[in-house]
Amino acid sequence: MSVFKSCVVAVALSSSLLLSAVAQAHPKLVSSTPAEGANGPAPAKIELHFSENLVTQFSGAKLIMTDMPGMPNSPMGVKASVAGSNDPKTMVLTPASPLTTGTYKVEWRAVSSDTHPITGSVTFKVK
Repeated sequence: MSVFKSCVVAVALSSSLLLSAVAQAHPKLVSSTPAEGANGPAPAKIELHFSENLVTQFSGAKLIMTDMPGMPNSPMGVKASVAGSNDPKTMVLTPASPLTTGTYKVEWRAVSSDTHPITGSVTFKVK
């Protein structure tokens, strides 16, 4: 009987560890468009794809121009709207006007069902 009890206890502990690991899942940035380090034409929108569904009211991002030809190290905010998409794992930034030549950084904050905020950034260049 003690072997049976040991098995029951082991299964119960394993189940609780598995459930807590699932509950503690944090969103991770899986990919972005443009990709980290990309150098190309100005995107009409910027997409951030995460590993978990986002809680949109607590997630967000801002777009910053970090370098401009003739004005190095001159960070300035760029007006852009941030929204979810049909895919609950995707955040979309749409610049208010076309991006000009320079280096940009998207600073993001993602919150999923575990409510723990995760932050990061993506940098890209516009030719």
